[in-house]
Amino acid sequence: MIVMTKDTMDIAREQDVVPFRNRVREFSTRIGMSLVNQTKLITAASELVRNMLKYASGGKVILEIISQNAKTGVRLTFKDEGPGIADIALAMRDGYSTGRSLGLGLPGAKRLVNEFDLKSTPGEGTTVTVIHWKHGR
Repeated sequence: MIVMTKDTMDIAREQDVVPFRNRVREFSTRIGMSLVNQTKLITAASELVRNMLKYASGGKVILEIISQNAKTGVRLTFKDEGPGIADIALAMRDGYSTGRSLGLGLPGAKRLVNEFDLKSTPGEGTTVTVIHWKHGR
């Protein structure tokens, strides 16, 4: 995998969400991603960044334009040092929530992108990496 462009954004408060969304839109537009795929990626990214704020009081996001096997896409890596997720399988189930929400965040985000990876260690934090390819579903 080749990283063509890379940027990092700190997410510390709600006011950071709009500039972050704009940066995701900029990266996806730069590679010629369709409006439908841009919307899917931005929606997933918004959910993940809000989770990071809600459960971990923020963190950082690495934004990258990547190329692999003649495909181009946007990879977003969300890293926090929050409480972590004790039961990832449960957290990935539709309807499960520890925060009195609809519980669609993580599984919903996963459905919107082409690749989704979640790693979490209780007491240390969580890292979620998503990739949406230019010609993703």
